[in-house]
Amino acid sequence: MDINRLIVNIKKKIVSNILIENIKIEDKSFLHKNHSGNQVGKFHLKIFIKSKTLKKMSRLESNKLIYKLLDSEIKKFIHSIQILIE
Repeated sequence: MDINRLIVNIKKKIVSNILIENIKIEDKSFLHKNHSGNQVGKFHLKIFIKSKTLKKMSRLESNKLIYKLLDSEIKKFIHSIQILIE
């Protein structure tokens, strides 16, 4: 899967399941290009989410929810994910 399609899929899943005000996803794979664990087809993503719903949860609860929603993508296409909630 290419990165643009992956980002679209992730946005759809999050927006469909969580009330959010804004979402932005950045591909940070280039920062890990020469790392020993880097794999072709596995991406490093940074997700910025503005959500009153998630903000009310503990960081652990909100991250668990997002990881559960993105389980398939994480297993197949994501090497690293950073989630920032405001």
